[in-house]
This record gives sequence, C-alpha cells and structure tokens, in this order.
Amino acid sequence: MELSMQGNLPPEAQEKLEELQDLQETAQKVAAQKQQAESTLTESETALDALEDIDEDTVMYREVGELLVETDYETAHEDLTDKVDSLEVRVEQLKKQEERVQEQFESLQSELQQMLQGGAGGGPMGPGGAGGA
Repeated sequence: MELSMQGNLPPEAQEKLEELQDLQETAQKVAAQKQQAESTLTESETALDALEDIDEDTVMYREVGELLVETDYETAHEDLTDKVDSLEVRVEQLKKQEERVQEQFESLQSELQQMLQGGAGGGPMGPGGAGGA
C-alpha cells in the first residue's frame, strides 16, 4: 500500500509544501518592503546631510502631494530627523521579520524532507506514520 503513494504526496506533506510556498511569497514581500524602506532611508539621510550644509536662512520647499510648500529650516530638519528615526525602526523590524520567515522556512523544509524520506524509505515510520494500530 505504501508503494502506490510514491507518485503523489501524502496530505500532510502536501500541506507543508503549500505552507512553504506561502512563506516564500511572504519572504519576497518582506524583502521588497525592506528594500523600499532602506532606499527611502538612504534618500532621507542624504537630504538630512545636505541640510547640514545649507544656511539656515535659505528658503526651502517640501513636497506635499503634488505641491511644493515653503518650509523653514527648523521644520525641515525636524521632519527629516523624525522620518530617518522611524525608517530606521521600520528597517530593523523588517530585518527581524525576514529572519523569522527564513527560520520558519528552513524548519518547515526539514520537516517536509523528514516526512518524505520517512515515507519513501522502507525504514521505521516517523511521527505521523502508521501508529500502533
């Protein structure tokens, strides 16, 4: 009976495979978000550095949607500093999330491998196999 199962995966293995695919999608989304946040962070840091070299009396504008609105040095500096701080936190959170997803992926992958090796080999079945029925 075990031999006929070799062609298709047992339901538990199929389930794990689907979970793996979901995790892979999640990992890609998180990586894209992290890349976006890192890129915005770099831009904001560059703007903040540039601001350090600008005279405080210089007339400045900031983008508000489609408009350019006049702003003063103090406000611009404060806004950029806040933006950099929150982006640093966001990047850190996304890095941690990426690590967690990677760990889940790896542990799920090894569970699936054990499941498939246990099912294909003639050796003793692992957990989830034929119990002491």
